[in-house]
Amino acid sequence: MQYDRDILDDFAESRSRRPSYPVVEVSMGLVVEDRASGFVGDVVRWNHEAVTLRDRNQYLRHFTWKSGGFLFEGRPVTLARPANQTTAARKVTASGSFAADRSAGARVARASRIWVEGKHDAELLEHVWGDDLRDLGIVVEPLHGADDLADAVHDFGPGGPRRLGILLDHLVDGSKESRIAATVSHPAVLVTGHPFVDVWAGVRPRVMGLSAWPEVPRGRPWKEGLCDALGVPFDGFWPRLRNQVRSFADLEPELVGAVERLIDFVTLDD
Repeated sequence: MQYDRDILDDFAESRSRRPSYPVVEVSMGLVVEDRASGFVGDVVRWNHEAVTLRDRNQYLRHFTWKSGGFLFEGRPVTLARPANQTTAARKVTASGSFAADRSAGARVARASRIWVEGKHDAELLEHVWGDDLRDLGIVVEPLHGADDLADAVHDFGPGGPRRLGILLDHLVDGSKESRIAATVSHPAVLVTGHPFVDVWAGVRPRVMGLSAWPEVPRGRPWKEGLCDALGVPFDGFWPRLRNQVRSFADLEPELVGAVERLIDFVTLDD
């Protein structure tokens, strides 16, 4: 039919009119701007899913590969992963960085530490950033509660190359955690965190096939309330959720950014 042929011709013509963008190969330190959000930063890592940019305030954000999605020197471009086979063949860690060469042996742990609130936080950091942490010699320790944080920091004795990064859950204005964070002030200590009531909620619900985590009534323990709403046993749910995380892209960006700021902070002496 002529009608059908005209539709196909129009479709083909519209596709031919789509703009084509120069392709720029990513490299460490390349400065670009995400066109959708206006976020400007230098490239600090990438993997098959996304590229990570760091702005001048040291915040990190992750952006998917998209045609014409970035500005480079004021021009729209398409970022592409390196075609170099040697680079492409290097192992990429779950955090999106390139794995280090292990032939030289393990690195001795540095005096600096990262503290997290509990066991599950520590397990998630190991799950996603474990390769990076071992390469950098960073030890992650669970606090098992942050109520006595100021005393614990005093006992740690930060100073000089002995830096301390602290990750808190639910670090939002007016929360108990924000009041705890305000009790700590030292140039060798960085307290940061994410807005989620628990690190479980820092995992994107899509890994469990959900568009959002169920609402849990105030006053109800969040983890138990979540499991009840999902109709699953509490025992064993965390390992199942954790193991669904394949890379940093399965975590909320607020959590990823908070962790990577701490890693950068405790390695500033490098």
